Order: sequence, then C-alpha cells, then structure tokens
Amino acid sequence: MGKTKLWILFFALTVTANTMNAQDKSSGAAALNAHQQSMATIAALTAAGELPQLKSALNAGLDAGLTVNEIKEALVQLYAYCGFPRSLNAINTLMAVLDERENRGIKDAEGKEATPVAAPADKYEAGKITLRQLTGNEETGPQTGVNAFAPVIDAFLKEHLFADIFSRDVLNYRQREFVTISALAAMSGVEPQLQAHIGMGKNTGITDGQLAEIADLIDKCLGRMQANTLRKLLGQPALPVTEPDMMVRISEIEIFPQHLEAYKTILEKESSESVEIEPGVIAIYPMYQKENPSQIRILEIYANQAAYRSHLQTPHFLHYKSSTLKMVKTLKLVDMNALDEQTMQMIFRKLAD
Repeated sequence: MGKTKLWILFFALTVTANTMNAQDKSSGAAALNAHQQSMATIAALTAAGELPQLKSALNAGLDAGLTVNEIKEALVQLYAYCGFPRSLNAINTLMAVLDERENRGIKDAEGKEATPVAAPADKYEAGKITLRQLTGNEETGPQTGVNAFAPVIDAFLKEHLFADIFSRDVLNYRQREFVTISALAAMSGVEPQLQAHIGMGKNTGITDGQLAEIADLIDKCLGRMQANTLRKLLGQPALPVTEPDMMVRISEIEIFPQHLEAYKTILEKESSESVEIEPGVIAIYPMYQKENPSQIRILEIYANQAAYRSHLQTPHFLHYKSSTLKMVKTLKLVDMNALDEQTMQMIFRKLAD
C-alpha cells in the first residue's frame, strides 16, 4: 500500500474513532453509565468463566438497553483475550438467555450490524494504524522482545485483532477498551497486558474515575483480591480482603445414618452454589470424619456479617435447610477467630493458583 493510501486510511480511521468516541461519552460524566456498567460486568464474568453470574449480568444488560449485537460483538472480541472456550461458553449462555426472554414475551433489540469493511491491501499496516491510535505511539525501528522472537504473534495481533476485529463498528474503540480492561482485570497473571490497556483506555477517553468503578464492579462480582489487582495498577491503595466483622464458623453436624447419602448430595449442591454465586461467601467447605462418616464438619467463611445474613435468604440455602431438617440428629455452630488473617489470604491464593 502506498504512503498516500495509508494516510487516507489513517485519516478516515481517526475521524471515525473520534466521532464514535464523542457519541459514546455520556455528557462528560466521570461515572459509568448503565450500558458501561453492564458491559464491564459481562466482560469480567466471561473472562472468569462464571456462567451463573454471567446469566444474571446478561439479563441486566439487556434490561438496561444493550443490544444483542453489542453483547455478541463484545463476547466475540473476548476470545482474543480469554480464549475461545470462555468466549464460546459466554455466547452459548447469551443464546440461552435470549431464548428464555423470548419465551417470557420479551423482545430484545438486535441493534446495528457491523458495516462491511473493505479489506485493506495491507492488513498489517492497517492494524499498526489502529494500534497507533490506541497507544498514541508509533512503532519505529526493528521488532524487539516477543515480537522479534515470534514474529507471527505480532502479525496475528495486528492483522486479526486490531485490523479485523477493531475495525468492526458495532463497538467503538472506547467501548472495546471497556470490554478489554474489564476482562483482563478479572484474570490473574496478566498485569502487563492490563497496564497496557489501561493506557489505551485513557487514550480513548476512559477516566480514572471510571476505571476505579470497574475495580468496584470486579470487587462486587469476583471478589476483592481480584479487584485489588486493578486498584494497584491505578495507583490506588488495595482494600483489605478481610473485614473487621468477617465471620468464620465451624458447623459440627451429626446426620442420621439412613439419610447420610441424601444429605451429602444436598449439601454438595448448596455449598458449591453458595461459593460460586455469592461474592460474600469466601468458603463453605464440607468434610466428614474418616472413622465416623455421619459426623460432618463444615468450614464457613463469610466476608462480613451482611454477607452471612444475605446467604441465609438465598434460595439454595433455604432449600438446603428445609430439605435436611429431618436428616440432622445434632447441630452445633462454633464461631471462630482467625489467628493470622494474612496467612489465610495466602492459602486461598495458593488454592486459586
């Protein structure tokens, strides 16, 4: 592609990006609007693979006015950041949500389709232009680092991600960076990439206040430890993972032998759903004595008293409680205090790794 054509392409992309970014800004407000909150939450839960929560977030996003095509576009883009399996799982979840909503008589807006994009003569150069707009930096000189070691990854990055995907106008650059930052903030071990996209996001107009709100959304849906990763990169203090009213309890339960297998089935479902669905439930870990399997012990850890009270009102706990009343011979609740809360955090981090 000649220099003249490249500059024409660069000018067109710049005008388009600036126009879309201006349209996306909500009267200059620092706060995330409802669309941005929903998109950030959907992206984070997709990247984390939290499908039950994602289902609720998709419903909330559609209720807030996100179009089907906007959500699909975000989920397709995310395959480049969190992999095909989680992207496909999220798309399947969206399909199920749309079917359920249609059966309830809800007609969701499809939204605009991507405008056909004429393939540039040199996709690599087109991708470089997009990346230049996002980063504010122009690549000069020979490739270094990863791009020099594995040039094909550089080609795929520019030709496919930044030329093919980012050129689709269902989402603008700013919206795409909301999606990318939220997804990377939900994943462990990708701090360098997250830091790079924080810079790109700011270049598209995302504010420090909005990034802090994304951290708060991560805190709410995936937990404080993960949210603190983003807070640290923003230069903000990490919030304590444990709170002064954190609740630790050991439940000592004896089950009538004839009900033991049925009880274990119900308990396994309740404990897994509690940890998976409720951000404030840090652990519900059932065990039994080897010598006497009817003696059940459950380690319960809740982020605070409010999380515990909320847990008691959930459908899965209420089902557990009502279904197992006749199975329980004795029950003793032993509240505990942690001797070393910092070590507790390290234990859970090791289990996650």
